[in-house]
Amino acid sequence: MRTLPALCLALALPVPAASLPSYELEIRDGHFTPPSLTVAARQRFKINVHNRGQGPVEFESLPLRVEKVLGPGVSSFVVIHPLKPGRYGFFDEFHLDLPGGYIEAQ
Repeated sequence: MRTLPALCLALALPVPAASLPSYELEIRDGHFTPPSLTVAARQRFKINVHNRGQGPVEFESLPLRVEKVLGPGVSSFVVIHPLKPGRYGFFDEFHLDLPGGYIEAQ
């Protein structure tokens, strides 16, 4: 019965998820680089967000129901659920006077 504990352990280990498509987005004092991202529709994806500015930023999107606050020099990520084809806006809540960007799902 030595194999039964090993089998139970193997079944309890998490299965690695397939890697998500990833996109890079920099925010510098309210300015997005690039200002838009084109992604595949109906597929989850990850956005790596980097604050390259001198103050805090907040990556926020109301239609995507996501927000991430980053201090100066901080990087993080958000995972976005599968999107229907269309355009989804985002902005920096700390710099509402500046233009936001958008994600185009095709």
